[in-house]
Amino acid sequence: MTTVPPTEKAAILAQERMQRAQAIAEAGGLEEALCSETLPRRIDATLSEALVLGLLRQGVRTFVGVFGHGSTEIAEVLRIYEEAGLVRTFGVRSEIEASHAAAALRWVTGEKAAVFTSIGPGALQALAGSLTPLTDRIGVWYLLGDETTEDEGPNFQQIPGAEQGRFLRLFSALGRAYSLHTPPAVSTALRRGLNTVDHPHQAGPFYLLMPMNEQPSRMSMFNLDELPVVPPPRTGAAPDEGAYARAAEALLSAERVVVRVGGGAREAGPELLEFLELADGVAVVSPIVSGVIPYHHRRNMLVGGSKGSICGNFAMEQADLLVAIGTRFVCQSDSSRTAYPCVRQVININIDVEAATHYGRAMPFVGDAGPTLARLNEELRKLKCAGSETESRWLRSCVEQRQRWEAFKAERYATPALYDEVWGEEVLTQIAVIKAATDWARAHDVATFFDSGDVQANGFQIVEDDRLGRTFSDTGASYMGFSASALLATGLSERRFYGLAIVGDGSFTMNPQILIDGTAHGANGCVLVLDNRRMAAISALQAEQYGAVYATSDDVATDYVAWARSVPGVAAFDGGRSPEALVAALDRARQHTGISLIHVPVYYGPNPLGGLGAFGRWNVGNWVEETQALRHEIGL
Repeated sequence: MTTVPPTEKAAILAQERMQRAQAIAEAGGLEEALCSETLPRRIDATLSEALVLGLLRQGVRTFVGVFGHGSTEIAEVLRIYEEAGLVRTFGVRSEIEASHAAAALRWVTGEKAAVFTSIGPGALQALAGSLTPLTDRIGVWYLLGDETTEDEGPNFQQIPGAEQGRFLRLFSALGRAYSLHTPPAVSTALRRGLNTVDHPHQAGPFYLLMPMNEQPSRMSMFNLDELPVVPPPRTGAAPDEGAYARAAEALLSAERVVVRVGGGAREAGPELLEFLELADGVAVVSPIVSGVIPYHHRRNMLVGGSKGSICGNFAMEQADLLVAIGTRFVCQSDSSRTAYPCVRQVININIDVEAATHYGRAMPFVGDAGPTLARLNEELRKLKCAGSETESRWLRSCVEQRQRWEAFKAERYATPALYDEVWGEEVLTQIAVIKAATDWARAHDVATFFDSGDVQANGFQIVEDDRLGRTFSDTGASYMGFSASALLATGLSERRFYGLAIVGDGSFTMNPQILIDGTAHGANGCVLVLDNRRMAAISALQAEQYGAVYATSDDVATDYVAWARSVPGVAAFDGGRSPEALVAALDRARQHTGISLIHVPVYYGPNPLGGLGAFGRWNVGNWVEETQALRHEIGL
């Protein structure tokens, strides 16, 4: 028996794959190729090719990540399919960066992507990065190299130990995972993945583990009709059984209605606006849906919680009825369950049963936010008296607090620079930088990504979004380095857009690869580095809780402009010491085709004009005893 040399085998297999890929491309897509019989419904293919075909059928054409010995087989399939124009593959320098870019791509444009890794550390890097799409409900595929199923001995980079499936157990702890231990199971794996990444209400990451020895396994006469394509349907309005009438009566009997708007209300803007008028309610909006209600709407009390606004926290503190719509009740958003001390009734609309029953004294509505609100609006219209008061005492009091908040911010905008001991001169405050940058971004229709820490908190207190899709803030995982990595999505997307990443110096140095990868892959955006040489959010928290700052700063002066200019194709600018100078730098950056960086020294210190403060509570540090006692006293 003659053994075919590996190179000859690879050439034969590559030719077979190329013929299939060309048939699909010439037909205009996989469905068209099957319908026209250009591509037979049964083929001899490896598991990796069947997987790529399955993802292609689901509309996944973008692949981003880091190849290794645990993913060379799928790399070969992608090489051939990219040559035929069916997919695009982007090799980058960090699996975390790949994860953030894929999440940002889906978040901003709706385009699907798959993150690929090798076995071991690379897969774990991707797992860490997946906390962002997991907590922000964004559908992303993860294709992860894994140990072989033959158990011939420990595989290089597998988790040490004799137990089977350790990576599967680990990834399953975070979300839905599947091991392609048996090649014909690929259709089941693709169905479970489709149900996860395309879930209409609770999308998230899907972790597909690919044992290295199974990836090249040949499947004879594999039926392409087994590859799933139909996504899960949307859930309709919550069931009635008299609940809508009871809720409407409770709303019209209440004196002070607050509506907490979470990510689950992203597509319910029109119904929400009508509901606020009918129920005489005011809205407190989560940063993840900034713009679902226009910033200047009179019933928008903006953000609330431990880093909320004066008006948002006033509305939560004084309300006697809470309507929670599509919210997860993250500790900072509801002041660790102490934000509603006067609430005696909760109407909770959520697709998730656990979230819908989170609070006591709740009337849970398990269903899609938009249709459920529309049904509730019908009941309110039936009961609401014509000619009723158009501006209640409750609305007037909330509007007064909104005016206080605007005056509070305006006072800080009027003092854009303060003397800073580290810099030895007057430098811009974070508030002034974020205000100028986000106003500029809105005027130029630029997508803005916020990083974690002070940048994020000040950002969602400042932005004035008039619609969804202006700003993107990872308030779920608050992942340091997200915003800069997100700029890579501008190069991955099939529809070009410009991005602005607002990031602190600490977060940027955790994920600076965008300077290289963004240039390599045609990204178009600006990294705005706010440099106070510290983790200002944690320094401030330490100072407020304990009166001392510890191990959250350094004295290493880094020349970020020189760093950026060291990468060919990257433009770098000094942001100056005034809002006008910053805007001029942003204009120059916008004119550059590719990646740019603007460095701005920013103030950190005790001057109250340098920050926006906090108006809520939080169950951390030495606040724990008081916060927990209040939570149990409220009993909500």
